[in-house]
Amino acid sequence: MTTDTVTDVFEEHRPVLLGVAYRMLGRVADAEDVVQDAWLRWSGANRSGVREPRAYLVRVTTRLAIDRLRRIKASGETYVGPWLPEPYVTDFGDTAPDTAERAVLADSVSLAVLVVLETLSPLERAVFVLREAFGYPYADIAAMLDRGEPAVRQLAGRARKHVEERRPRYAVDPVQRRDLTERFLAAAADGDLEGLLELLAPDVRLVGDSGGKSRAPLRVLESADHVGRFLLGAARKSVPDLSLRFLEVNGGPAVLVLAGGRPDSVFQLDVADGRVQTVYVVRNPDKLRSLAALG
Repeated sequence: MTTDTVTDVFEEHRPVLLGVAYRMLGRVADAEDVVQDAWLRWSGANRSGVREPRAYLVRVTTRLAIDRLRRIKASGETYVGPWLPEPYVTDFGDTAPDTAERAVLADSVSLAVLVVLETLSPLERAVFVLREAFGYPYADIAAMLDRGEPAVRQLAGRARKHVEERRPRYAVDPVQRRDLTERFLAAAADGDLEGLLELLAPDVRLVGDSGGKSRAPLRVLESADHVGRFLLGAARKSVPDLSLRFLEVNGGPAVLVLAGGRPDSVFQLDVADGRVQTVYVVRNPDKLRSLAALG
């Protein structure tokens, strides 16, 4: 391959590689670092025996992500307050040509699922991501991870059972989520507690991620009354030059709150039976850096 061809092939597969790395790590910067490391491996490799560049690159990226995830877990760092994945602006482009495949990709990158994936071992997570999100056959995954196919099937079964037991059951209709999000914001902005409570499920939860670096609840809030009153209190606080922007984050509609043109927080709602089941609020400034260009 010429230098241009080597670059073109890698760039063609970059969205898939970033998708794999992000689902493995839940962190945009780490995923981008892994993809950059994969590029260095690709550009410096002897590619004469590579018949399927995509499979080769996914294998390299997956192994690099596993190594990085193991280092993160081994570091034993404690996180202040609830943890949420870094918001990831999703655009599946040509990687998901049909509606069903887009729904699978959106679900596999949702905040709710990524929180559960954090509890898997690195190998379980890799197998789950490659199988459930990208549909790789067990034999291909086994080759990527240098494991026997029976072992990979066992890992996949264990990971799938773990995720199914812990993942919440929410509707994924983006139109309904967008409509409820707009009504939710209007009620909060108007100080309409009654209107807000009508939108919240009785057992609604609010998960706020600040990492101890900005104001957000340091524990998960539960019940419509607690969540509603917290949100109204937050809405009453004066924020200079406040603006809102709708965008698709982690496969669903979300709101980026800007203060003075800079990202202040990201809100996203999970919805079922016409009511808000979970409110996600990401306020850790480290997790909002990748959204700075949207300001």
